[in-house]
Amino acid sequence: MEDFSYLRHLKDRNDMNPVAVRLLNQQLVAPQVSDAAEVVSYMGAIQAQDYRMMRWAVAMRTDIDFKGCKSCFACKIKNSKTNGVCALKDDLRPVLERCRQADIIVIGSPVYYSYPTGEIRSFMERLMFPVGTYMYENGKHITLRDKVIPTAIIFTMNCPEDYMKQIGYPPILEENTKVMADIFGYSETLYFCNTYQFNDYSHYDFNLFSEEDKRKYRDEHFDTDLKNAYELGKRLVGKCQE
Repeated sequence: MEDFSYLRHLKDRNDMNPVAVRLLNQQLVAPQVSDAAEVVSYMGAIQAQDYRMMRWAVAMRTDIDFKGCKSCFACKIKNSKTNGVCALKDDLRPVLERCRQADIIVIGSPVYYSYPTGEIRSFMERLMFPVGTYMYENGKHITLRDKVIPTAIIFTMNCPEDYMKQIGYPPILEENTKVMADIFGYSETLYFCNTYQFNDYSHYDFNLFSEEDKRKYRDEHFDTDLKNAYELGKRLVGKCQE
């Protein structure tokens, strides 16, 4: 794999290739944080209320060219050499290889019409299917991981928390968490609700919510959101040490 350690010294990311920038922003190479809990808090900021970081993360998503699982079954062939990594070779491959070596995996996604984004679902297919198998032993699903990899999914959404529960989001979204737990051995879900969506609300048509109310909620809850993300990171680290 290409060595991206030099990226930590660069200021202008516009000249980097998209894969390198994506890996850097997600702290997969040249990390700028000191421990795993800080990584989760960092990602929580992107997924919650930090518009500047979130906007950059969204821009990076559009620059990586990949698709979901194609059902080629290269990972299911007898004596497969894929070793739990999707056989497709595209821009996502370096990320998947890093995930295969990871001690912790945290996925963040906005919620679009009751579900994670299509791109996140495609990523999860490519991440999980090669690690899972069609084999069971003593009633347990056999996977290609050699250890428990604590995982979490952070969901961010425009709707308030009480409305999220009213319309039944948790049972739908946590199906994704259940599959992550089956494949990797452990998973949690964290929600960030009522997000501050735009840098300048005057540029957009809306009357379902108030920009003033959104800003007030962000100012009152952002620190709590970060704390919850940090505590999630600590729990995941603790699971690694069990």
